[in-house]
Amino acid sequence: MAGRGSGPDFVEALARGLDVLACFDADHRSMTLSEVAAAAGLARPTARRLLLTLEELGFVRTAGNAFQLTPRVLSLGMAYVGALGLWDIARPHLEALVASTGESSSMTQLDGSDVVYVARVSVPKLIALRVEIGTRFPAVQTSQGKVLLAALSPDELAATLAQPSRAGLPGPIGRGPEQLQEELVEVRARGWALADEELAPGVRSVAVPVRDASGAVRAAMNVTVHAAETSTAQLLGEHLPKLLRTAGDVSAEWALWQSRPHRDVPSPVGGTASA
Repeated sequence: MAGRGSGPDFVEALARGLDVLACFDADHRSMTLSEVAAAAGLARPTARRLLLTLEELGFVRTAGNAFQLTPRVLSLGMAYVGALGLWDIARPHLEALVASTGESSSMTQLDGSDVVYVARVSVPKLIALRVEIGTRFPAVQTSQGKVLLAALSPDELAATLAQPSRAGLPGPIGRGPEQLQEELVEVRARGWALADEELAPGVRSVAVPVRDASGAVRAAMNVTVHAAETSTAQLLGEHLPKLLRTAGDVSAEWALWQSRPHRDVPSPVGGTASA
């Protein structure tokens, strides 16, 4: 995976270290040195040095003859979410929505042609796909992805869809670019998107946009149900109005948070302090 940079300031060692972290996922929680080297496309000595460096920094730990990520890795992603202020605002609203619907709710953002889960409140139901913070799915196969894609300009949409998905799932079947364009126009007009067993059998969801202070769509929020338990009519008739209200409340509070007076001042003991 290394060796992709072409700019004069590209740091290959940093890229390789990130490649090593990216090797671990839900299906590869523990990996040997050889497995990491093969997955990252690195020589064993290079992979070993990187793993030991990451271990010294606290991002990796050894477990027998294998390596595992530590919870400290969460700090990398949560720093992004926390900087937006979105999760702290959305959490109580997501929890209230789930309590009201009895169904799982999540928030995602667009990363290339995929959606990445940045917040989730779930209920213990049998569902075909495992979803955690950081999980990614092809945007075109999800309700949240359709909402986020519909918010892009034509040039942005073309560039986004040209990027290959990194979710490791097969692409959608039986839908061409023209059909997708038509659906996204409809999504943009009505303000919500439906994905009916497009991602996996039994998974049905509806999603709506979450906007920042400027009105730009920055995230999407959904309600996910089991298709055998909840009809499309019930999902749209009962859950969608609650979801729309929740997303509207989150967007309004986020806009207020972004407009708050804020500045950094020098700390008496060095560094900066927020005021």
